Amino acid sequence: MNLVDKDLQSVQEVRLLLAKAKEAQKKLAVLTQSQINDITKAVCEATYKERVRLAKLAHEETGFGKWEDKVLKKCVLHQNKFYAHMKDMKTVGVINDDRVNKVMEVAVPVGVIAGLVPSTNPTSTVIFKSLIALKAANSIVFSPHPTAIKCIGETVKIIRKALKGIGAPEDAVSYMTMPTMEGTAELMKSKNTDLILATGGSAMVKAAYSSGTPALGVGPGNGPAYIERSADVKLAVKRIIDSKTFDNGTICASEQSIIAETVNKDAILKELEAQAHTF
Repeated sequence: MNLVDKDLQSVQEVRLLLAKAKEAQKKLAVLTQSQINDITKAVCEATYKERVRLAKLAHEETGFGKWEDKVLKKCVLHQNKFYAHMKDMKTVGVINDDRVNKVMEVAVPVGVIAGLVPSTNPTSTVIFKSLIALKAANSIVFSPHPTAIKCIGETVKIIRKALKGIGAPEDAVSYMTMPTMEGTAELMKSKNTDLILATGGSAMVKAAYSSGTPALGVGPGNGPAYIERSADVKLAVKRIIDSKTFDNGTICASEQSIIAETVNKDAILKELEAQAHTF
């Protein structure tokens, strides 16, 4: 029987992807720390090589941000603090053995992860979530935002090729080619899904938390910046402008407002006007 309803096709695709992801995760679960580290390194290197192309694809498809800033975002992901922090981290088997207090810590994979990806930071989110999932010997299935499906799909293809090249199971990372609300609901609620990593709007994050599956969600930030009276006003204003204008403010952590004290309010307003030419 052929399924002609898009929603039914999406649900069926999710079930197949989860089944494959579950089998792939079983293979990851028996790997050593060294093998897991080799996998994350291969994925990191492969996606870094394609950073410019992926940044341009994301900008062209979604219309959001600046591709040059998206390249810089990927450089931070791959070269700077994030990968440097995680690359030597123990995440498999015994990660700590305190003989004095007789406490042993053992890392156990969570299993299959559902990764919900926004249109604002699509390629970077896929790379980040793939790396943290694989580093802990988990597989991940992505539900892409419909307006960013091409660049998300291309990112997943690059990652899968890297996995195949190192002899790791390709199905450890996959994505829905036909995303619908029904399909995403199936992804979140399935008995084969062990954890949800949700990044996106408030409604989507709320749906993840209401799915019955353990979830970690990141929604709109709307973070205010408080400039305290002892602050360097010129530097504070510069950093707020830099943050707000980076990638046209598509990052959730970008400051959305400024809270000032009475004693420095005028100085802040004056500095904002003085630095207006920078954006």
